[in-house]
Amino acid sequence: MIVDLSVPLSEDTPVYPDDPGVSIRLWAVIDRDGYYMNILKMGEHSGTHVDAPAHFVPGGKTIDEMPLERFAGRGMVVDVRGGEGPVRLDEIPDEGYFDRIVLFLTGGRELSPEVALFLVAEGVRAVGTDSMSIGDDAVHRILLSEEVPVFENLTNLEALLGKDFTFVAFPLKIEGGSGSPVRAVAFVE
Repeated sequence: MIVDLSVPLSEDTPVYPDDPGVSIRLWAVIDRDGYYMNILKMGEHSGTHVDAPAHFVPGGKTIDEMPLERFAGRGMVVDVRGGEGPVRLDEIPDEGYFDRIVLFLTGGRELSPEVALFLVAEGVRAVGTDSMSIGDDAVHRILLSEEVPVFENLTNLEALLGKDFTFVAFPLKIEGGSGSPVRAVAFVE
């Protein structure tokens, strides 16, 4: 079974405050042009997307420089919807993170710097969240300075609770990009 973890991209897609909105304009129609096509205009961090190190780390790798292996792998979901404020260490399991893509079901919460430091120390492959942002600037810098990709605006994580799955979300190869929209999916075993 494949679970779609991506939010739809439309002009109604919410964006982070002060980020550019999504614009989709008709370019060609079959009756007039013989084919159908739209023009897309949006920020790199629109909809379900991934942050590259360059997003917060001066001289950090851009999205086209990141190894593709970082965008696919064994996944796990950590449900922290019951708490308040930034997610704390005492709310998450003590182990099982090495080489995993760890997805947080938060209900709108962000990670604390202590959780980000713990995940880096545990050797995660990537981190994701159902929130618009994984956390504050410090959280981004902790993860991205270690070249841990950050997936944001994921959806349908509830469908993965307690399941074994492989997460896949490849970015567009944007030269010099600070991030990219992705089509995130989970292959459930």
